[in-house]
Amino acid sequence: MTSVLYLFSVRYSGPDGKAVMYFYDDETGTLKAVPDYSGHKPYLLTDYTPEELIEKFPEVLRHPGFNKIEVVEKYDALNDRWVIMTKVEALDPLSIGGSSKSIREVLKGHAWEAKIKYHHCYIYDKHLIPGMPYTLTNGEPKLAEVEVPQGIRELVKTLSEDKVQETEMLEWAKLLNAPIPKIRRIAIDIEVESEALRVPSPKLAEDRVIAVSFYSSDGRKGVFLLKRRNMNAREAPKIPNADVRFFEDEKDLLQAVFSLLDSYPVVLTFNGDNFDLPYLYNRALKLGFRKENIPIVWSEKSEYADLRNSIHIDLYKFFTNKSMKVYAFGNKYREGQTLDEIASALIGKGKVKHEDLISEMSYERLAEYSFRDAELTYELTAFNDDLVMKLIILMMRISKLPMEDLTRHNISAWIRNMFYFEHRQRGWLIPNPEEIVQLKGETSTRAIIKGKKYLGAIVIDPIPGVYFNVLVVDFASLYPSVIKTGNLSYETVRCPHEECKKNIIPGTTHWVCTRKRGMMSSLIGVLRDLRVYVYKKVAKESKDSAEKQQYEVIQSALKVFLNASYGVFGSEAFPLYCPPVAEGTTALGRYAILKTMRKAVDLGIPVLYGDTDSLFLWNPSREQLDKLLQSVLDELKIDLSIDKEYKWVVFSERKKNYLGALKDGKVDVKGLVGKKRNTPDFVKNLFTEITSLLSKAENITSFEESIEKVREIIRQAIKELKSGEVPLDQLAFNVVLTKDIQEYNKTTPQHKKAAQQLLSEYRKLYGSVPVNITRGSIVSYVKTRDKHGVKHLQLARIDEVDTEKYLEVMKTTLEQVLDALEISFDELLGVSSIDEFLKIKQ
Repeated sequence: MTSVLYLFSVRYSGPDGKAVMYFYDDETGTLKAVPDYSGHKPYLLTDYTPEELIEKFPEVLRHPGFNKIEVVEKYDALNDRWVIMTKVEALDPLSIGGSSKSIREVLKGHAWEAKIKYHHCYIYDKHLIPGMPYTLTNGEPKLAEVEVPQGIRELVKTLSEDKVQETEMLEWAKLLNAPIPKIRRIAIDIEVESEALRVPSPKLAEDRVIAVSFYSSDGRKGVFLLKRRNMNAREAPKIPNADVRFFEDEKDLLQAVFSLLDSYPVVLTFNGDNFDLPYLYNRALKLGFRKENIPIVWSEKSEYADLRNSIHIDLYKFFTNKSMKVYAFGNKYREGQTLDEIASALIGKGKVKHEDLISEMSYERLAEYSFRDAELTYELTAFNDDLVMKLIILMMRISKLPMEDLTRHNISAWIRNMFYFEHRQRGWLIPNPEEIVQLKGETSTRAIIKGKKYLGAIVIDPIPGVYFNVLVVDFASLYPSVIKTGNLSYETVRCPHEECKKNIIPGTTHWVCTRKRGMMSSLIGVLRDLRVYVYKKVAKESKDSAEKQQYEVIQSALKVFLNASYGVFGSEAFPLYCPPVAEGTTALGRYAILKTMRKAVDLGIPVLYGDTDSLFLWNPSREQLDKLLQSVLDELKIDLSIDKEYKWVVFSERKKNYLGALKDGKVDVKGLVGKKRNTPDFVKNLFTEITSLLSKAENITSFEESIEKVREIIRQAIKELKSGEVPLDQLAFNVVLTKDIQEYNKTTPQHKKAAQQLLSEYRKLYGSVPVNITRGSIVSYVKTRDKHGVKHLQLARIDEVDTEKYLEVMKTTLEQVLDALEISFDELLGVSSIDEFLKIKQ
């Protein structure tokens, strides 16, 4: 029986001069390297004929890396024509591009597809789909057969306008429904002996590696500890179900670590590209290892650390990817950049807290601390039945990116790769960025927000006040929807056909092609329809929990792509940058919102507020609502659905700021300062108490009673603050150091001042520093009346608190709610204004 292998990666092997595919064998849990079977070589395209190349650029043919030339035909979508190009093939990628003497530089201004990484180019040309199951026949991979469930097939058939579209959607359904393997993997974390206030350098690797922890999917867990002269231990510390071992020699410890790295197909780290793996690599060289005996591939010029025989996933880059943070994980760790914050938010477990230096920890404490880091790193990929690994595989299939590339790069790289792959499948010429800008770089609307190039989403000013029985209707994937219905794509907007110039995008001077379906419109449209009408639907209706979860993961992966799909076309860094596409998308979005508002008003439904893709409707009847939803579907071809139902909503005069109590009693706060992580607990708790009290109101009478109680709560809080009754820890601002203290060169933020105060005090008292305050540390400080304006929480006294500053924080935080309730914070202070209060205090 032929085993099924999953394509995880493609790399270029310099010594072999060819691409190598890496397949994961689900049965053995190992990685299989398969060299290219076809003789594929790197290349670029040029509009010079072979004769012109021979005559004008003989250095191309004399180039030591030149292989051959051939004539190919490509479709130039920008100009809607087929063109003859010359394919210049080389023996290695660096001969194409990568040096001042490369073929790309010789043909500058007349080279196409010359900046695409070779392993990506190989994937496009060989029609490979990373993450998919394959079988191998004489070294040639063939996609394994995937059966699309009957229910999915029927939904696709219903949705499709013709057989071509049905076939396209079913091909995508195969990618999304193909089985996902349970990936055998190991997480590692290293700890380094270093002095206080000196961050270990991975390039210099001067300090000893004193602990390496690991946690794997197949039950292998443990810590390797280096014995130190100043610490005695009769036996290794005990950690339940883990192997904790001592090493007398650091070199032996690293050799054991390298054996671990080589024995797993996937290795997980958190910030391993920047620290763990480069440090291990350079430390091994210092200890006398030969390069070929180190499984890590790294150089000072490289941004990443790879593994020779395994695939390295740096979870720091994956979880701090904005699209993953917002669309896949719902902003649960909105401000989180550290392992502690992200793990606490997603799996409810954080790092082991410590105050002593790593190098001064006991063996027991160090083992516990180090092991927890590896455990958290692994569990971030294992929670919710391996959710993260499943998302990675699905997004590899959608983007056509290898595992390392997907987890290291942001969403624009994913979308670029998806479109480049599609170009090659269709035989289209991939345009150079300057061509698109030259032909279509202009915008026709004026931006309201500073720094933007065109008019963005519409926000309808709310009418301040309290409203009961409010429904929020939401456009399902608004921007992907208008991209589909508006036929928006870089080649269709401002196309070269005279007759299309009448097909104007409302609110702009741009027109859209009426002759051909745009690539972006087609691709985004298919993914949008699959998410909205297929996978969300079957996930909601499925009675089988495993199947339900599978479809939820699929629709979540699609959501990540769809929500970022339009914005990239308005970014100059995106190689298919086309401002009219992004501008046309927001214009059609505004048109849809305004048209829906008019229809709502015609039906007698008051519209209280509108923002981007949703409208707040005041007390509509069921009949009115049904008519509105059907009208939008019929006229705009966009689904409008009920998103939220509020008992009441309070609007202030500020945009994107409101407070509402949902029907289930939960309080929904939008854009209010009270939710911010750095707000002191005293103010945050006060905000929560107020919103909780208001949420209990069921009608206007009880709401008015609640407002009076709010006044009293705030008066009491002001009294406690002014009389010094609030504990210091409740007044602390807790801020994460986003870089090491010495890296704050241009500015001295308050949390840096507080950290320096604490370190200075320790030196004064003890002559040394028992704490290690570095990047990722949380610094707690209190605002004080002295010349520094702040003191570290551990150094501050209650009589030093700057009451006026905290009253300002209270006012800023609460005013957004109080404005809507028509409560004046200044009046609650007992003076006509905060300024007058400050004068009295002075």
